[in-house]
Formats: sequence, C-alpha cells, structure tokens
Amino acid sequence: MRSFLFCLAGVLFLFTSCKKPYYEKVLHDPELYRITVKKLNDIVLENNFPPVTASRNYVYANIAAYEVIASGDPEHFRSLAGQIKHLPAVPKASKDTAVDYQFASLLAFCTVGNAVTFPEGSMDQYVDELKKKAKDAGMPSVLFEGSVNYADKVAKFILKWSKGDHYAQTRSASKYTVKQQDGRWIPTPPMYAQALEAHWGEIRPMVLDSTAQFIPPDPPAFNVKDHNSPFYKQALEVKQMVDSLTKEEKHQADFWDDNAFKLNVVGHASFATKKFSPGGHWMNITAIGTRSKKFDFGTTVSVYTETAIALFDGFINCWYLKYRSNYVRPETIITKYMDAEWRPYIQTPPFPEYSSGHAVISAAAAEVLTNRIGDNFAYTDSSEMEFGIDPLSFKSFRAAAKSAGMSRVMGGIHFKNACIVGNKQGAEIGQLVVKKLQLKIK
Repeated sequence: MRSFLFCLAGVLFLFTSCKKPYYEKVLHDPELYRITVKKLNDIVLENNFPPVTASRNYVYANIAAYEVIASGDPEHFRSLAGQIKHLPAVPKASKDTAVDYQFASLLAFCTVGNAVTFPEGSMDQYVDELKKKAKDAGMPSVLFEGSVNYADKVAKFILKWSKGDHYAQTRSASKYTVKQQDGRWIPTPPMYAQALEAHWGEIRPMVLDSTAQFIPPDPPAFNVKDHNSPFYKQALEVKQMVDSLTKEEKHQADFWDDNAFKLNVVGHASFATKKFSPGGHWMNITAIGTRSKKFDFGTTVSVYTETAIALFDGFINCWYLKYRSNYVRPETIITKYMDAEWRPYIQTPPFPEYSSGHAVISAAAAEVLTNRIGDNFAYTDSSEMEFGIDPLSFKSFRAAAKSAGMSRVMGGIHFKNACIVGNKQGAEIGQLVVKKLQLKIK
C-alpha cells in the first residue's frame, strides 16, 4: 500500500510539473493578440487616422511584437533584421533575465502602438489591463518584471529605427498645389479637402527596392471632345454603373468603403461618420484567417506582421504613383461634362485617382495571406457589422481583393482601369514580400 501511494505521488508530481502554468494559458492565447491588434485598430478609427498613416501604425507595432517572438523562439521564427535591409539587429534579453515572450510581445506592440498614434497614452488603460491579467493569472514577479523590461527595450529600439523612415520630414513638406488643368486632380465635394499625404511616396519602404519599383503604364490621356476616346468612355462607364446599381452592388460598395472620415451633409447641417481604414479592414481579415486556421501565438503574430508590411509598402508605392500622375477623379469629369447633378454612390476621397489604393493594398495583403493561410480559403467577413453593414463571403483572399478594387467603380470614385491596374500592381508587391521575407522557419 505504501509503495502504491509513493508511485501515485510520483505520477501526480510528473503530471503537475508538466502542466503549463495558468498564466501561460491566459497570455499565450493567440486570440489575445488578435484582440490587441483590434484595440489599436479602434484607436486608429476613433482618432481619424488616414489610410496611409494608419498603415504605419500597424506595421511598426506588429514588427515590434514579432521581433520579441523571434528572439524568444529562434528555431521557428527568423528576425526581420537583414531581411528588411535597413533594420539593424534587434537587442536580445540578457541570459540572466527571465522573459515570457508572448506577454512581452503584447506589451511591445502596445508601447509602439501608443507612440505612433495620438492622443498620447491611448493604449495605457489597455496595457494596465494586460499587466493585471498577467498578475491575476499568477505570473511570478521576476518573470513579470523581466518581460516588461524586455518589451520596453525592443519597443524603444523599433521606435528609434522608425524615425529614419522620413515620416517626420513629410509633416512639414510643401502642400499640394491645386491647378485648374484639364485631367488633373482637384478637390471634390462635399469636403473640398486638401490633397491627403502628397509626400507619402517619399516614406522609406520595408521590402521595395524603391517607391517606384512597380509602376504601371500611364492612364488614358484626357479627352472629352471625342466621345469614342478611352478617357470619355471610362467616365461614361462609371456614370452608367452608378446610375444602375443593384442592391448587391451597393452592398459591395458600402462594404469596402472603409472611409476613415466621411462628411455627411444634410441641408445646412453636417456631421462626420467613421469606419476602419482599408488597412484596418485587412487587419480584421487577418484575424479571421489566423483564427480559422487555429495558428499558435507566434505564427499569428508573424502573419499579422507580414500582412502589415505588404500594406505599408503597397500604400507607399501607390501614393508615389498617385502624385506622379495627379489624375482626375470621375466625379470631376462627370459633373463638368455629363451631368452637373450627378454624385458618386460613396464619397470621393481627397487624393488623385490613379491607381486605386484599395485595389493595390488589398491585392498586396491577399498575396501574403494566400501564401500563409492558403489559396481558395473561403471565408465570411463580418468585420463591418459594427457599422451596420451585412457580412460578405469570398472564395479566397484574391477574390476579396478583386471585390475591393471593383467596389470603387461601383461607388463611383474610380475608373475601372485604375482598379484593374491597381490589383496587378498590388499583387506584384505582395509577391515580392512573400519572396523576400521568411518569417516562419519551416
């Protein structure tokens, strides 16, 4: 009997010693990382970050989180240092420092997210909640302190590196000059806002060799006198499409609208409504894919990071082209030469038309997600339900990207050519990201 009890005690000891601590169960859950990204997404939305600057918020926060994971698990994840040519080696934790790398990853994400958004301290309350979660789950104080300190070290390193991307210089760069020139972009109603981020093409990319690496042919030349000209035909196509939109097409246009700041004018009153930016929408789609595949914490972080890089470089490349072409919007042409009372179905954003930002960044993200999650990955995107928009289902990420691009024609804010060209342009960027980066070691 005594021998039996001794053996039983040994078995119980082995069982309990192999069982993961409760704090790991709580903090190593990949859903917690998805919640954390969504928290930043909400802050970006609340504070009216334009699409291009939002992509900067996502990319640096995700890279900080990923570099913590790569440092803690070098057998499965490769640092981006050297893969992104201008990223130096990221500091590692000292050998005598205990670190919970998943917890530190969350904190690093939040610290960087806090620094690149405003108002200052937007994520402080959430960080306090994460720290309380760790303590309540029984994380030892030595491990807690080591994790907090290492997260802070990586976050400070990434923030210092981020300052070399030319963002600060673009804050004081010259403003876009509006010229009343045939075929050239001018502000559109109802906001008549100044050109948005006219110097974003000068931002340092992550993977592209240059901002001008993927530049498609010039769009059709301005010609409204010849009604058979490609230019006139493309404008007429947009008008006819908007004038005969089906319920399904309106749904598609609304679903991908992703207008971070829409000015609604009713009589003499006006008010603003907000939605996720296009990049924020694709962060939500990344959540859907990683959740469906049941990826572990580290893999989840790596997929978000690679997608964020594709979005970031996609916006830089597209914005370089936009302000090189300075191409006019359909609304300007249709109201001046076809129908003065005509309006697009969704609001025209304040920057040049060619090429379509939605088409470019969606295709770039789709290539990364296709590579990491799979082709023909059917899913239902319900992320717009919080704005009262019903879900849409897609057969694949690439199909979603094409839908995003064509939705801009249905919305009346892009010519079809800009969306077709943009999808190709974005796919090339996404494929380059997949080719150049290897985050997860197979």
